[in-house]
Amino acid sequence: MPIVTVRDLKRTYQQGQLEVHALRGVDLDIEAGEFTALMGPSGSGKTTLLNQIGALDTPSSGSVLVDGRELAGMTKAQLSALRLNRLGFVFQAYNLIPVLTAYENTEFVLMMRGMPQAERRERVMRTLAAVGLEGMEHRRPAELSGGQQQRVAVARAIVGEPALVLADEPTANLDSKTGNDLIALMRRLNAEQGITFVFATHDPKVMEAATRVVDMVDGEVSSDTRK
Repeated sequence: MPIVTVRDLKRTYQQGQLEVHALRGVDLDIEAGEFTALMGPSGSGKTTLLNQIGALDTPSSGSVLVDGRELAGMTKAQLSALRLNRLGFVFQAYNLIPVLTAYENTEFVLMMRGMPQAERRERVMRTLAAVGLEGMEHRRPAELSGGQQQRVAVARAIVGEPALVLADEPTANLDSKTGNDLIALMRRLNAEQGITFVFATHDPKVMEAATRVVDMVDGEVSSDTRK
């Protein structure tokens, strides 16, 4: 069974008197272990699709299954539990908690799960080392570069060993070298740990690294290529 199954997914917004069709009947399966890039211009629907898969928004019609579960049939508490236990998120703006250290930002997901402290520490330190932040665990976001902050965001996304990581323009605020390093890091995590990644991105470097590229135009999938 695919880790994500999308069928005839539509999302329509009302902007004043204007009806905006962000998604127009999208069909898509994501297999476990894929490194997929959703490509397309602004307004193509890629971020809207990512938000649907991440249970951050609800469809106007159609269905989304994640990890074999139909999102539309789940309560708010069940959706929250799904996001906490099975999904990881990496955002363009990092979304770190400013007063917390790199260690504490990464640990937060595990604390929410109620994991014992000793197990949390082992998991956090191993994850920070995996993303190249060993020795920086006590630094707060303001004491880290943009690339280092995004590495903390990746650590937070993967520390809970999720089934799926969703990344929305994760390289957009980074210089080209830092962005390339981050892509290489996530590709390595995909290859070595089998983590499934889905990106919404404009970055051609992500497209080059991806094992699958889904092009979107005007809320529809225009092409779907596996390498």
